[in-house]
Amino acid sequence: MKFWNSLACTGFLATAAVATDLLTPDALERDIEEKNLQNVLWNLNHIASEHGGNRAFGLPGFNASIDFILERVQTRFGNEFDTYVQQFDHLFESTRSISVKGPQGEDLYVITLQYNSATPLPGGITAELIDTPVDDVRGSGCFADQWEGIDATGKIALVRRGICAISDKLKLAKAHGALAVILYNNLPGKPIGSATLSAENIGLLVPVGVITQEDGRAWKARLAAGETLTATLTVDSVNQIRPSWNIISETKEGDPNNVVMLGAHLDSVQAGAGVNDDGSGTAGLLEIATAIRRYKGFKNKVRFAWWGAEESGLIGSLYYGRNLSEEEADRIRFYFNYDMIGSKQPIYAVYADTEDHKTGGSILFDYLQAKGKPVYYGGFGTSSDYACDNLDNINWDAITVNTKAAARAVAQLALSLDGIPLREKTSLNPSSKRAIQRRLDRAAKLTKVIEKSHSCGGQGDNTV
Repeated sequence: MKFWNSLACTGFLATAAVATDLLTPDALERDIEEKNLQNVLWNLNHIASEHGGNRAFGLPGFNASIDFILERVQTRFGNEFDTYVQQFDHLFESTRSISVKGPQGEDLYVITLQYNSATPLPGGITAELIDTPVDDVRGSGCFADQWEGIDATGKIALVRRGICAISDKLKLAKAHGALAVILYNNLPGKPIGSATLSAENIGLLVPVGVITQEDGRAWKARLAAGETLTATLTVDSVNQIRPSWNIISETKEGDPNNVVMLGAHLDSVQAGAGVNDDGSGTAGLLEIATAIRRYKGFKNKVRFAWWGAEESGLIGSLYYGRNLSEEEADRIRFYFNYDMIGSKQPIYAVYADTEDHKTGGSILFDYLQAKGKPVYYGGFGTSSDYACDNLDNINWDAITVNTKAAARAVAQLALSLDGIPLREKTSLNPSSKRAIQRRLDRAAKLTKVIEKSHSCGGQGDNTV
């Protein structure tokens, strides 16, 4: 694989360990212990604490997380695994400060969004507020017809959050002459969940600040009563290209033409330590790798991937996929992705958009069901993260049972790929009956889509 660059680690020696026992699903499941998962997550939380409170792409906490994983898989496990580091570059953005001042010069609680646009400094943007209609069915400010008759030229648009991508709202605001957007949250109270506007939208959007639902509604009521309100938004942000890395580590044992792959993202958002999202998946993979190296006798290779810059828009995994040749992609017979598997109030959901997905997903489903968990199949959803994602945000029973399920699944497929279809290469005619039916099936699943929804503490502490 020509695009790999190997990183050398110093200070440790690979320990010799000779695998003598034959791999079985029961054995691999049994090796997964809660105390070991706790140790990994303690280390990830400690890394964040020592590096500015996060493990985000482009910042020291992510680099330290890379070193932590490599010390295990490349150094300690070097006799059993081949480990490579794949470097790629991506646009890094950080908001150094953000503020919103109301009509009387009062400071409001406000959060930024990743890849926010900067305002002129030091004064920011001061302009008259203009209201926009609320549509909780289609989404507020999501479509051009919702902006008809609104003169936003030279003004700051007040828009309700929700339904469609925030970037869509900001593009329409810019197209209609707005200088900035004040987005008020679609859920009550603090804190407010963050989101990404995506790197590809840099330069296409107006600056934005997200305020509470309560403050937004209060402004909306005053505008409806005929008041003229002025606000100031100041965003001090920086963006530049920075390197990131994926770690790929696979067993020396097994057929290289038949690979079972497991992935989890290693980065957090800039707002927090990312212990559940996705330290939990990272820890699960690391403990499965720790266990499987003790065994022999499995037919198919097992490949582990820790993705970089995923919170910036799935950048690392997409880069990896785009750089696979057809032959390399064909060798990956099944891929499991593990994300937020230790949520405080867990929802046991198996991502499966097709029947092919269920050929591997059913192993997870059946195990969780046998353990009495209310498991269900759901479609792929969107993601977010939040500031309180630390060790207090982990349900230890959930991460342990989910990792055991993952261990059984990978052991079963490492031993046999019976029933696993070959990779589908042909594209469906979009007007064919089969293609139409697939779109209808996916639309139906979106009513029960798996979402990462977050809040900090209390009754709202409910995550996938």
